[in-house]
Parts: sequence; C-alpha cells; structure tokens
Amino acid sequence: MAEGEDLMDRPADTQSDGRYNLDRRTIATILEAVQAGDAALLTELMEPLHPADIADLLEQINSNDRRAVIELYGLEFDGDILSELDESIREDVIAILNPQVLADAVRELDSDDVVDLLEDLDAPQQGAILDALEDADRVAVQQAMTYPEYSAGRLMQREVVMAPEHWTVGEAIDYLRNSEDLPDQFYHMVLVDPRLHPVGNVTLGKIMRSRRDVVLRDITEEVFHTIPVTQYDGDVAYAFNQYHLISAPVVDDHGRLVGIITIDDAMAVLDEEHEEDILRMAGVSEDASLSDTILEAARGRAVWLFVNLLTAILASLVIDAFAETINQMVALAVLMPIVASMGGNAGTQTMTVAVRAIATRDLTGQNAARVIRREVAVGALNGVVFGFLMALVAGFWFGVPMLAVVIGVAMLLTQVAAALGGIVIPMALERLKIDPALASGPFVTTVTDVVGFFAFLGLAAAVLM
Repeated sequence: MAEGEDLMDRPADTQSDGRYNLDRRTIATILEAVQAGDAALLTELMEPLHPADIADLLEQINSNDRRAVIELYGLEFDGDILSELDESIREDVIAILNPQVLADAVRELDSDDVVDLLEDLDAPQQGAILDALEDADRVAVQQAMTYPEYSAGRLMQREVVMAPEHWTVGEAIDYLRNSEDLPDQFYHMVLVDPRLHPVGNVTLGKIMRSRRDVVLRDITEEVFHTIPVTQYDGDVAYAFNQYHLISAPVVDDHGRLVGIITIDDAMAVLDEEHEEDILRMAGVSEDASLSDTILEAARGRAVWLFVNLLTAILASLVIDAFAETINQMVALAVLMPIVASMGGNAGTQTMTVAVRAIATRDLTGQNAARVIRREVAVGALNGVVFGFLMALVAGFWFGVPMLAVVIGVAMLLTQVAAALGGIVIPMALERLKIDPALASGPFVTTVTDVVGFFAFLGLAAAVLM
C-alpha cells in the first residue's frame, strides 16, 4: 500500500469482501458439532481452516464454547494455533489443553515461537512447556529466555541453515537434500568463516539457478546485515523494513552466529508497535483486549481519563477567569465550543503525524526545524481560512461585527498553537525518553483548550467589553 493511502479511499470494487474472515455460518456449524459432541464432524470442519482462522474462532466465541471446542478437538490441536492466539486468551487455552496434546503441539514449533509462548505465561505453565521439549530444544529456549525482554535474542530462532563460505552450489544442494533437521521455512543459507562469523547470505533462488561448480561466496546478497543479540526488537523491525530484509543472522558479543530472524517475526514486532501506539494515543492500556472483563477494561482506561479530567479542570479555570465577560455576552458561551473543537482536532491531526514520523524515524533532529515551520505554516493557513469562515458565520448570526473579528483572530491563534503543540510536545517527550504516543494526547489537548479559550475570551474582554 502506498504511503498515505487509506483503505477507505480505495474504489468500492477493490474494498475488502471479507473472504479472509470466518463467516457466521462456519462458526455456527462448528458450534453445532460441539454441542452434538460430534468429534469427527468437528475435525472435518476444522481441517480446511488455517491455524490463524482457528485462533480467530477461539477468540470470538465465549469461554464455555472455547473450552468445549478445545476438549472435543483433542489430539488434532496444532502448535501453530497457539502461536496465532491473542496473548489475552493464550494462557487460558494452554490451561485447558491435555498435557500430552500440549507437549505434542509445542514440539512442532520453532524455538522463537516457543519463546514467544513462554514470555506471557506464569512459572508452572512455563515449566510444563519446557518439560515437553527435547533436551537440545529446551536448552536453546532457556538460553533465549536469558536475553533481555524485547531483544533480538528473544525474537530469533536457533534453527539456522549455514554453510562454509568456500562451499560450492553443488555441495550446498547436496547438504540441503540430505539434511533431516532443516527449519520448516527458511530463505537464505548463511555463509560463515571458520570462527563461525557470518560473512554473507545466499538466497535459495540463487542456489537453485546457479551451476553446481559456482562458489557460494560469489553469489551472496549485496545487502547484508547482522543483528546483535541484545539489540532492541523495535530497531530490528525497523532495519528489516528500512533495508527490505528477508532474514538476518543474529550474532553474540564476539560476532559469532547464534540464530536468525526472519521477516515474519520482524513484521510481527512492527505490527505490535503500531498497535501499541494506536492504543496509547487513545489513552488505553497496551494490553487491552476484547476478551477483557468489564473491570479490567475500565481500570485500563481510568488512568488517562483521570489525567484528561485534570487538564479539563485547568481549561475550566481559564473560562472561570472570564466568567463576568461571558455573563455580559451570552454569544461567547455559544461560540466557545467551536474554538475548542477546531483547535482540538487540529492538534490531534498534527500530533498523529508527528508521533508516526517519530516512530518511523522520519522526524529527526536534522529536519525538526523545517518540520516545525511547515506545521506552523499549515496551522496558520487553516486558521486564516476557517477564521474567516467563522467570522462570517458569527457576523450574520449575532450581528456584532467586532465579535466576528474576535472569533476570527482567536481561531487563527488557536490553529497556530495547536499545530505548534502537536509537533513540539511529541518531540519534547521523545527527547525526555517518554513515549510520545502515550503522553502526547493530554498535553496537546490542554494546550489547545487553554490557548483557545484564553485567546477568544481575552480578546472578547479587551475588544467588546
């Protein structure tokens, strides 16, 4: 999708038709089979479904139906379903699974998927999963868990397809055909030197279309990046997106190969970060889920609602300071919400652009001054346009020419303040190591409300009274 393009802007004939969603009839049929206790029919209905679709099914139905489906589905439960499940219900599903079914399901997963499961479970469930693994796999997973949370070490898989840099294509093909423990999916062979330092990637496509006598190091990829094992996973995802990587080797402090990260895992991190930013900008806990209880959902939203309450009180104090002015001209009370609303929307627009630009690293110290000037100019232009329109409306509405001038100037000042606050506040929070997506909203709202009310009521008090 092109940058800036919105799905809602696409022509009707290219809009989503829902073909990748579970339809109600399928869900109803599955639940009917469960209620009838027909395990054979349930297995027949579930067999064509992708693990992601089965995970969606388990997330959409209530807890009683979920338990019934899992218990009746029994031995057919696939490890990939666990990987696809939302974290909010994954722990409940694991608790329902038969221990032997859980063990078989976990053994099917790559090491990175097992680590992803363990991160969100309590100690007893972690132990149950670790006990289900083979000794070598258990050691690999336990070692991965020693790396910092949100690091490349937690994200990587230990199953790596590597080869000495002096091998030929023929030797590589023979190795791939004869090896019995290759990962289910891989995109490159990682070339290493005698000290196990990665020196290049060779795509499977190049291996398959090259002559057998071609040396692997002669057909390596031009773009090659190694990932330090302790690197923050958000930086890893950024590198994959920035440099169009498909997979990248992970190295320890000595530069030795310890694992590999593939594009699906990197994009999952990117998706999680975008989801977190959206939730934080709305003042909602990043752990929020549709499966949360009423109490959990209310608690997760209460903190920032309280902050918004405090900022609203601050704006009200500004209004209270001009109470006498408002009493003398009721029209001011009628027009105040318009000024506040326009300023709030303008601030939110600028803030959203700024937070996104910071997250994608398009907004940096090098271009900050230019971006600030641009946003202030946009705010000023919109302020002139909408201030003029609102002045005409107020003039015809109340028949007071100077009131029209006041609201027009106030609209201009509010739009400029909203643009300036919307860009400067996220940048300042980022400089202070505070997540802009989490904290920008209340501060920007406060700035636009306070400036808007003060400008409008202050000008009214000076000009009209």
